[in-house]
Amino acid sequence: MANVLADLSVAGQLALRALGRRLRAETEPAPDLEEFTRQMQALLARAPDGVIRDYYWLELSASQPPWIGSGLHLSKGEEVSYFISGRAYANRLLDIYINTAMHIWCKVGAQGEVFRGTRCSHSFCATEDGELQFGNYFPNDWEDRHGARKQDDSVHRDISGDFKILVIRWTSDALTGLRTLRDLDTDQGMLSAEVSRLEQGETTPPGWQYLWNLGPAEIYRPHSEAEHPNCIRCKTHGDVGILQKRVDLPLSDTSELSWRWCVDQLPSTLREDSVPSHDYLSIAVEFENGRDITYYWSSTLPVGTGYDCPLPNWAGKEFHVVVRCGAEGLGQWQQERRNLYEDYRQYMGEPPARIVKVWLIANSLFQRGEGGCDYADIIVSSDAETLQVL
Repeated sequence: MANVLADLSVAGQLALRALGRRLRAETEPAPDLEEFTRQMQALLARAPDGVIRDYYWLELSASQPPWIGSGLHLSKGEEVSYFISGRAYANRLLDIYINTAMHIWCKVGAQGEVFRGTRCSHSFCATEDGELQFGNYFPNDWEDRHGARKQDDSVHRDISGDFKILVIRWTSDALTGLRTLRDLDTDQGMLSAEVSRLEQGETTPPGWQYLWNLGPAEIYRPHSEAEHPNCIRCKTHGDVGILQKRVDLPLSDTSELSWRWCVDQLPSTLREDSVPSHDYLSIAVEFENGRDITYYWSSTLPVGTGYDCPLPNWAGKEFHVVVRCGAEGLGQWQQERRNLYEDYRQYMGEPPARIVKVWLIANSLFQRGEGGCDYADIIVSSDAETLQVL
């Protein structure tokens, strides 16, 4: 009953926020698909000969289960860019919609691996032959890297909205083609953004990887400052990312996780233990049984609060523990230390035998707020063994 009341309270606050935005005419309108098509088609018509081999348009309903073919059959080594306009609504009343880059995934051929971009545009080189296919993600989750799903088609029924996708196959490399079109571009910022993305190169901190079934992001970057020359900077705004690093240590009664962080801004002003307000910044440890415990800074919940993840795909796998609360201490470096064995036993039951990964989590997907923090001096220790993770 307490969880139901909490969910209703959060939903009520979000509904009032959405109503306030509508009354103030601050609601961001859905993208104009006809205007997107007109602008991109005009640009394609001006492209010099020999730059574009061919292009394809695709319409995709946000409620369509994966997968739908693009009509473009690729050969290994061919370079492609795609551009997406549209929106997938999880709840129109609460004005909750899903980040487009996270929602639209791809694969090449029936047995190709799933992938996605970090923005509404993406470029790639085909690693195998096959038809380029697109698929909606939320609220699904992938069972394997080839696009098998954990849920059936019914989970997509409550999602609404539409997308228009332009796929361009280049004559040579994507970056050269994009630069050529960018120089003709007077209206479309997507081209400049995609060129910038490709030119900036890899931004993921060395030795870390994004969780594959959530996909990549541009949330975490290496950072350096005088007192902390080896940091990871986190900036999230309407997106989600889980950064992981493998470790291998026994879990014993002496096992500890320690870290320093400077949290500048929390992505939520509401309690985070409800699905529509589950936006937060955290550090987590994964164990050999596939479960993880994640420590986060809450906007409202008291220190020591613990709860199972409210997201259906994560329930029973991830447990949240509040280590700091409210605005006090924001913008200042804080030192944290947790006994992993004691926390697991207190919150989750009989501890497993080993620690296998450290995670950094940033989620601002639901309320589309902004969050930011820096991490440094991440250490996992067990018995006489100490591992400097960062």
